Amino acid sequence: MSHTGSRRVKGSYFVSTISIALVLVVVGALVFILLNARMVSDHVKRNIGFVVIIKDNTNEAEIKRVQKILDTRPYTYSSQYITKEQAAAAFKKEMGEDFEAILGANPLLPSIEIKLNPAYANNDSLAMVEKGLAKFDIIHDVYYQKSMIQSINENIRRISVFFLIVGAVLMLISFTLIRNTIHLAVYSQRFLIKTMQLVGAKSFFICKPFVYDSMWRGFFGAMIANLVLLGAIFFLQENIGRVMNIIHRDTIVIMVVFVVLCGMFLSFISAWYSVHRYLNRDLNELYT
Repeated sequence: MSHTGSRRVKGSYFVSTISIALVLVVVGALVFILLNARMVSDHVKRNIGFVVIIKDNTNEAEIKRVQKILDTRPYTYSSQYITKEQAAAAFKKEMGEDFEAILGANPLLPSIEIKLNPAYANNDSLAMVEKGLAKFDIIHDVYYQKSMIQSINENIRRISVFFLIVGAVLMLISFTLIRNTIHLAVYSQRFLIKTMQLVGAKSFFICKPFVYDSMWRGFFGAMIANLVLLGAIFFLQENIGRVMNIIHRDTIVIMVVFVVLCGMFLSFISAWYSVHRYLNRDLNELYT
């Protein structure tokens, strides 16, 4: 083979590998987002909660007893008891005014802040929780923002549907792009494929080198894609670590493995299909 032909083959191999890598970057990013969407959703929902306002002059021991009972409830993710004094200090810090000096007393009531487990972070569940709390005599009121909770759940639902639709479309596009990339690589060898068939070579024997070559392209493309994805994750970790801290490390491993398997599998299917396409054509059809 001439040096020009060798360079052309190497150039084609490089371009097709990079093309596969770019497609797999999109696939890997999508898989990473979908794997972590539930965790992010749960993290957001764990910040939803309600406030149990306690009646004035209630014994602190009784308040803590009720808090312990609430901690055992399935809807409770965490709880925090806030005394009248703590509530007053927080109000002063936020508003910048000493209302006790003006009123001559502290009108605020003690409370217990409850953060919810994700499964209970909706208005229907909270309505049932509120009814259950009515049996405690020391509870003055239960407060939560119904409109905000409804808005959060609706937005999470919309985002989930959006990502599922986008995911399905991107996976279809990714398969098409990888198939076309491999098909172009096989196209340049179509006469060789037909010649091997004409001299009596079996289909499996003809397909084998093309399939192996394509799978290696898929593997190298996946490695490049994973390097890009891991670099992006590292960059995000350095710049928005608070968000990345809620990401489970196992999802990164799953993403890396999925990208490799996806790259090799799609390359295998595409090469097998492309080679058989030319095997099933007449010799004259190869010129068109």
